[in-house]
Amino acid sequence: MVPKSGQPSNPSWFTPKRLLIIFCVINLINYVDRGAIASNGVNGTLATCTDSGVCTAGSGIQGDFNLNNFQDGVLSSAFMVGLLIASPIFASLAKSHNPFRLIGVGLSVWTLAVAGCGSSFDFWSIAICRMLVGVGEASFISLAAPFIDDNAPVAQKTAWLATFYMCIPAGTALGYVYGGL
Repeated sequence: MVPKSGQPSNPSWFTPKRLLIIFCVINLINYVDRGAIASNGVNGTLATCTDSGVCTAGSGIQGDFNLNNFQDGVLSSAFMVGLLIASPIFASLAKSHNPFRLIGVGLSVWTLAVAGCGSSFDFWSIAICRMLVGVGEASFISLAAPFIDDNAPVAQKTAWLATFYMCIPAGTALGYVYGGL
């Protein structure tokens, strides 16, 4: 339904404050995921065996997949490759497609890719899934802040954007804690 003013009406559940809360939760979860992977360099260890034959299991992703330090670094790099390639694509598509739907498509890719990471069986499967995580997250990273800027009350734009961006260090810190469990 389009009101007489010519502007499409927002659904009854949509309020700018709800949009901010939803985007902050998504941003927090995205950065928890990033922090958990990044913490592997601090919290992860390879399996070790002593000369007497006593072996200890490795910890973290590095131990689970028996990754050397190079492979561990590739996981973070694969994410960034996906993010850096897809961000300008999503930003360009936002000119001709509904940005909110693009965020939805990207977050769907992100969700499937994170599930793929959880069911990965070797280095290459998790590396490919991490690249797809970057692709999925690119839509949100490039389009959420302009959405908040467009919908926030004028007097509160900076506070709303600050709240949104505060989820980055909070999510990363929570990810490091979660990754160390």
